[in-house]
Amino acid sequence: MLLSFARLSFRYLILLIPGLLLGACGTDGSGTEEEDNPYAPTPYALALPKNLPQTVTIPASNPLTVEGVELGRKLFYEVKLSRTGTQSCGSCHQQSKAFTDGLAHAVGVEGAPHPRGAMSLANVLWETSLTWDGASTSLEQQARTPIENAVEMHQLLADGVRKLQQTELYPPLFQKAFGSSTITEDNVLKALAQFERTLISANSRYDKYIRKEGTLTRTEQLGLAVFNNHPGEVGGIFIRGGTCHHCHLDATGLFSSPDFFNNGLDVAFADAGRASVTSLATDRGKFRAPTLRNIALTAPYMHDGRFQTLEQVLDHYNEHVLVNSPGVDPNVLLSNTPGGTHLDLTAAEKTQLIAFLHTLTDTTFIKDSRFSDPFKP
Repeated sequence: MLLSFARLSFRYLILLIPGLLLGACGTDGSGTEEEDNPYAPTPYALALPKNLPQTVTIPASNPLTVEGVELGRKLFYEVKLSRTGTQSCGSCHQQSKAFTDGLAHAVGVEGAPHPRGAMSLANVLWETSLTWDGASTSLEQQARTPIENAVEMHQLLADGVRKLQQTELYPPLFQKAFGSSTITEDNVLKALAQFERTLISANSRYDKYIRKEGTLTRTEQLGLAVFNNHPGEVGGIFIRGGTCHHCHLDATGLFSSPDFFNNGLDVAFADAGRASVTSLATDRGKFRAPTLRNIALTAPYMHDGRFQTLEQVLDHYNEHVLVNSPGVDPNVLLSNTPGGTHLDLTAAEKTQLIAFLHTLTDTTFIKDSRFSDPFKP
């Protein structure tokens, strides 16, 4: 803003001194593009749903603006950021699938599968660890990885910037969003991060129930209880539950966790998970607990997409957790049978829990025009 003020002040000065006018503005008396299009971005009014955390961290160096968010939306769906011009961020994060892609392993521009599946981008505004292993801690940092990764979009961001600079579309949009028509890598990443911070999902049937705007069926309410209950004796009564809330935090309304867990999938780890970032043996096989919001839309499940249905996921936790998996989280070893080694939910409890998980589907989120591909009619 100080730079813009200085430019405006200088322009006012040369208008008062005719002798300087030609030298300052050129023979036709015109100003620069930046002078003709002053930098005055509009603050973006971010509405936080009342049943989600009201504290968010947005970098001071990248405040949300209407112009920045709209630019980020276009860049999110821009195929020029890929080497072959065939893929965008939106290829692996499709709105209709709650910003996943329906594949066990994401597929890049060369046709090679990624070792992991695409995670949902719903409510990443609140996430402090991104991707399955938490390798990124900010959306600005994370946005570079899929663009430059050889098995994803496979193009240096600098090459993408050059392509964008050569278009008629983007230089004016960057001028409006960041005060310069010269496109930079940092501003591409900032715009993408701004758009992704607006991807808020909080209008499911569950949300309406929490806000007392709607109801859940008796089966769904029983499923919510199973979700939140910790199996064990309380006051002489044994409480049955699925202990799901330990890793998918219902208390925050996000149904995710900033922590990493070994959920007993394997004894030997083909993917080191969190250990690939920390190099700690104790982190081998640990992955982020993804959000359960819109979970019915984001199959297949787990970091490698090994489970096709929610029923298969529940069967794993109920019957197939590998108790000898090194560092397995103790919460997935809880049992509804005193002294048992598996969760041991009944068929009815499984049905109730699946019914509850379906209440987390937010149909308005997957149809919201603010998040859709602007290049499609």
